[in-house]
Amino acid sequence: MSLFERYLSLWVGLCIVAGLSLGHLFPGVFQTIAAQEVAQVNLPVAALIWLMIVPMLLKIDFSALGHVREHWKGMTITLVINWAVKPFSMALLGWLFIATLFRPWLPADQIDSYIAGLILLAAAPCTAMVFVWSRLCGGEPHYTLTQVAVNDLIMVFAFAPLVGLLLGVAAVTVPWATLLLSVLLYIVLPVVVAQLWRRALLRRGGDTALAAVLARLHPASLLALLSTLVLLFGFQGEQVLAQPLIIALLAVPILIQVYFNAGLAYWLSRRFGVAWCVAAPGALIGASNFFELAVAAAISLFGLSSGAALATVVGVLVEVPVMLSVVKIVTASKGWYERR
Repeated sequence: MSLFERYLSLWVGLCIVAGLSLGHLFPGVFQTIAAQEVAQVNLPVAALIWLMIVPMLLKIDFSALGHVREHWKGMTITLVINWAVKPFSMALLGWLFIATLFRPWLPADQIDSYIAGLILLAAAPCTAMVFVWSRLCGGEPHYTLTQVAVNDLIMVFAFAPLVGLLLGVAAVTVPWATLLLSVLLYIVLPVVVAQLWRRALLRRGGDTALAAVLARLHPASLLALLSTLVLLFGFQGEQVLAQPLIIALLAVPILIQVYFNAGLAYWLSRRFGVAWCVAAPGALIGASNFFELAVAAAISLFGLSSGAALATVVGVLVEVPVMLSVVKIVTASKGWYERR
């Protein structure tokens, strides 16, 4: 991991402070930015999110789908965790903690929005950072690439119906037109653009040209992420300062679902005889989230100043340290895993 990636949570924390301060000092600037909308899409934020997402999707090689049968047991387990367990377990945890146990300490008018943000976070399996986690634990690279490609393909078709179902169950009104527009803007179009760009780069200069473009885009992608966070906390300032426990309370269900889903995927892999080099990245893919997409969808559906947007940002805050701890756990338990 680069120095910037390793300390991403620190930079997120600094962005929280910067956003709260700037939002308090220059409220007019943030209101002007918020007004730059077309069809409920904030144009400055949309540009930042595209800059975050497209470089990540450039790494995905959809030709890997041809290898889906090589690790079919590991693939099946991770797909079940990603699409049949994680979103529903997060909806349950959101109801248990946010709507019930923590309700007295949270703004009553934002409860449903917080739950919606948690659901959006869990409904989007991780794309780019998974390659980092897999490399850190020595995971099987072909499995990792294939699993990510399959998840991205499923996401194009399943994200909107799954989110709509879970938000409906959570009694959150689903603006279907906005949800479908979000899927088009932040999943379908970025995937198409990234794949066309990837093919052009490979045709012109091979892997060297692709690697060079990714190296140039990576800093801009991280800067776009941090700029988006500054904007979000600029709008969230009054709410967070009035109740500073909000971030810690929102982190609780996120932390529980990460360790639960990682542990379940890891245990099922061992139970069904999956090789450790597949089980380790499988557990990481099962637990991590495509937080860039979740942030984009939350902003489009509920607005920059919504509790949903704040909940997805808390997911960004905890992602790196929590996933590094999962890497440590699966690496340290390799002997136990293979002792059978």
